[in-house]
Amino acid sequence: MKEGIVDRVLPSIVAFVLSFGAATASIAQDAPPLTKQINNGNWLPQKDAETLRDELYYQRAIHAYMTMQPALNVIGMRDGSESAFGKGYHILPIWKQRMDSRTWVPTPNADVIYSMSYLDLKETGPLVVHVPPKVIGMFTDFFQRTITDVGAIGPDRERGDLYLLLPPGYKGHIPQSYFAFESSTYNVFLFFRTVMAKSNGRPDPAPAVAAAEQTRVYPLWGEEKNIKPMQFPDASGKRVNMMYPTDNSYWTKLKEFVDYEPVTAIDPELRGVLASIGIVKGEAFEPTSRQQDLLKKAVETAPKMILATAQLGREDKRNLYYKHRQYERAWAGGTAEFMQESYMDISARVRFFQYAYSSAPAMVMRTTGAGSKYPFTARDADGKFLNGSNIYKLHLSPNVPASLFWAVTAYNVIDGTMPETDQLLPSTNGYYDQPKNSDGSIDIWFGPQKPPNVADSAFIKTVPGRNFLVALRLYGTELPFYDQTWKPDDVVKVK
Repeated sequence: MKEGIVDRVLPSIVAFVLSFGAATASIAQDAPPLTKQINNGNWLPQKDAETLRDELYYQRAIHAYMTMQPALNVIGMRDGSESAFGKGYHILPIWKQRMDSRTWVPTPNADVIYSMSYLDLKETGPLVVHVPPKVIGMFTDFFQRTITDVGAIGPDRERGDLYLLLPPGYKGHIPQSYFAFESSTYNVFLFFRTVMAKSNGRPDPAPAVAAAEQTRVYPLWGEEKNIKPMQFPDASGKRVNMMYPTDNSYWTKLKEFVDYEPVTAIDPELRGVLASIGIVKGEAFEPTSRQQDLLKKAVETAPKMILATAQLGREDKRNLYYKHRQYERAWAGGTAEFMQESYMDISARVRFFQYAYSSAPAMVMRTTGAGSKYPFTARDADGKFLNGSNIYKLHLSPNVPASLFWAVTAYNVIDGTMPETDQLLPSTNGYYDQPKNSDGSIDIWFGPQKPPNVADSAFIKTVPGRNFLVALRLYGTELPFYDQTWKPDDVVKVK
């Protein structure tokens, strides 16, 4: 009788076990996609987990570099300037004989007189800046976001006036009769340009220097007897390195900046990216040896990535000024804040701050007879990259539409510094008595050696074997440029 029970029950048990196994297999086969995709639903092997963690750290460092480049750009400028000329609200270096290739800074303009200083509202409190008449300039925070334009596009409308710069979160009294603006960072960049005169067929910087030296900066609540007298060191002719770091000091300077500025200066999501690589306000930054290697890799690789995107070009072609010419627009059809209609163009922004600085509305707005425009090209008429070993010609049709002046400058493609040769000013402009063709047009030449019968004022010397950019500046841009009835010709390689 017992054997009969076993005979009857055993097949049922076997069937149950088999069906349970089949059901279990079915469940495993029907697991959620990510569970099936990642190691069959199990933790990763330790080595794989460590490798992926390092890769994420590296990618976050790349992201941090891309987003913080505007700040590191101006930090490099500040540190280089203050090392050479001193620090303080009362120190305003002026390039009194024009800025030449011995100053390492992104896309400097050799054809105006530069005045640049770096103000610290945390140290001084609110600062008053007396802006002279006819200055072309701006104040920006240390992310190079414009606080206000100054001059023709600014509220003073070229008359000059008193500007009041307030630290972030300022709650004190704001006197009337100032143009008052609050900065989002304690650090503020003062960038003024004054326009030269023409004398004896060449630029005369003296009136522009005299205008710049009318600038006054002083604390709002400062007592007269304690206000420091202005100093205007001549920055011309000196080797000054104002470039951003290219090694791991990039990260230590970034950490110093994060610690110094208010929390509100950086949005929480970006602070999260910085925190993921160990940069947190008020906390020690102590990357491990492996992390230091990854940070070094990031600071060396990110600039190459930025350059690669510029080299390969934009698929949407928004950056091209004209349909059938090579000239580009740094803002790619966006705003001075690099905003497109529905997004921030981070690729355009980071490339800009790799080779340039100071983005302001006056550079982007279509303002007739005021502001400035900067069409530039890295390619010749055939679409090939400009190379300093070759001879090129740029033809400018008559009546260049610039009510103040025009200028043409050569720059290194990587970082926007000037190519340094025995011609320390790789630039020319409309202040010179430029040789004109019979129709009033002008030809500007580029190359390692000046071609025969070309005037010195119409030649820009290049470095053999090195790629370069050509930038056309139009100050006081006029309608023929905007409606494109006047266009610069493409740069042409001369055989």
